[in-house]
Amino acid sequence: MTALYTSDLSILDIVEDTVVDGPGLRTSIYAAGCPRRCRGCHNPRSWFIENGTRQSIDHVMERIKDAALSNVTFSGGDPFLQVEAFARLARRVREETAKTIWCYTGYLYEEVIVSPRLSRLLPFIDVLVDGPYVEELRDEESPFTGSSNQRVIDVAASRAAGRVITRTND
Repeated sequence: MTALYTSDLSILDIVEDTVVDGPGLRTSIYAAGCPRRCRGCHNPRSWFIENGTRQSIDHVMERIKDAALSNVTFSGGDPFLQVEAFARLARRVREETAKTIWCYTGYLYEEVIVSPRLSRLLPFIDVLVDGPYVEELRDEESPFTGSSNQRVIDVAASRAAGRVITRTND
């Protein structure tokens, strides 16, 4: 795997006005790169950071701002593979818009919160959907998770409580 970007992002796609990556209309930023390579992954192309196109945070931010009615979702791949750049982007979303941010990751919340590097993104996101996709636990009933082991976590409430607080898939 090549060096991870810190000032730019390796992006597979940016999809505006999607309704599958969180509630309401969302602008989904699909990160390239995921070391997990889950069996049954819906997008194996996302496994390799080299499959993305290098995009500046400024460019991605303009796409987010252009979608005036959409909130934001970071998905992938795994945005935590490029956590420094995604934290910079998330900070700008917080400072320059009133949009909510959902983030999908194969990491567990408990792994993220104890890592000085990975936890850099947490202060800026509202909801973390955590855990790897597990094909044997595929869950077609839940609108925002792929398998039943994944959790929809209220990040602010979890950080305040010192334990995981899950939300309903609203």
